[in-house]
Amino acid sequence: MKSYKLFTPIKVGSLTFKNRVVMAPMTRCRAIENIPNQLMATYYNQRASAGLIITEGTSPSVNGLGYARIPGIFSEEQIEGWKKTCDEVHESGGKIFVQLMHTGRISHFLNMPEDAEIIAPSAIKAAGQMWTDAKQMQDHSVPKEMTAADILLTQAEFTSAAKNAINAGFDGVELHSANGYLLEEFLSPHTNKRSDHYGGTLENRCCFVLEVVAAIADAIGKEKTGIRFSPYGAAGDMTFYPEIDATYDYLSKELQKLGIAYIHLVDHSAMGAPAVPIEVKKLIRNNFKNTLILCGGYDKESAEADLQSGLADMIGFGRPFINNPDLVIRMEFNQDLSQSLNTELFYSADEKGYTDYPFYKAPVVPEIEQG
Repeated sequence: MKSYKLFTPIKVGSLTFKNRVVMAPMTRCRAIENIPNQLMATYYNQRASAGLIITEGTSPSVNGLGYARIPGIFSEEQIEGWKKTCDEVHESGGKIFVQLMHTGRISHFLNMPEDAEIIAPSAIKAAGQMWTDAKQMQDHSVPKEMTAADILLTQAEFTSAAKNAINAGFDGVELHSANGYLLEEFLSPHTNKRSDHYGGTLENRCCFVLEVVAAIADAIGKEKTGIRFSPYGAAGDMTFYPEIDATYDYLSKELQKLGIAYIHLVDHSAMGAPAVPIEVKKLIRNNFKNTLILCGGYDKESAEADLQSGLADMIGFGRPFINNPDLVIRMEFNQDLSQSLNTELFYSADEKGYTDYPFYKAPVVPEIEQG
């Protein structure tokens, strides 16, 4: 039988993961009033066979709650709610990082608390619409351009949220600098038109992201800090710009200096976005010597190929984990994957299409009567 590197342990920072399968972060909108609950704890516990679980995007601030029913980690009630998830995942032998996601301009006022502001590097409205529970699909709201005080406050909120995550029992933190949310909005010249220290040149546009990473690494430990990127991604009304390759070349070199645990690179081409060129993946791999997680459209064999070649150290799987809570076991023992996936229930509010997908049941082999 072929031996797969995918199912072997790996040490990342100070942690050892039991395999190289990552459950990728996926928004599921089950946090009623933005508070993690027992239903969510059950969902993540069901999937604790992954070497590393990365949670759905979790806001570090009232200002980052752009979607309906996404969790936060800035209040005591939210910290207590997340403790249930961390405890259950750990009891099942899993490891779990929280993904800190500030939605930035990808937001609508109807999804926000009354005291919240929709903020972004520049006051540029995102194209397209988003769901609101109050009025269903609505155009994105126009964001407020962040002041210098807003920038300092937001950096402090990220750092405080990271500390809250460790207090809740998380093994670490992943910063969401992908998919068109606040951190990536600073990186692109299409969404960042600033003329101060945080805009203009490539290095300036990267400054906010690197400052947030450095602050969190200092607060909770660089070995517990990761970041997610989506170069060439089209989510969140992100579009191509000529300096994409140079941007991620620079970022990966600077992150190597900071010594964080991992970079998580997602390729959205399986969902219709432009592919991340292999040259960019190799560039980041060459610049960054710690763990590199690749994600996007993988199956067992393609994951193994990129691990064996050295292009990646771990592989992220997203949608297959939704309807295959025991995905690792199914892949490791060559069991069929479930093909039933109800996309209409991805972002609903209850257990349907969330915790009710079945675990694999081996077919019953009839006994042969002895003659």
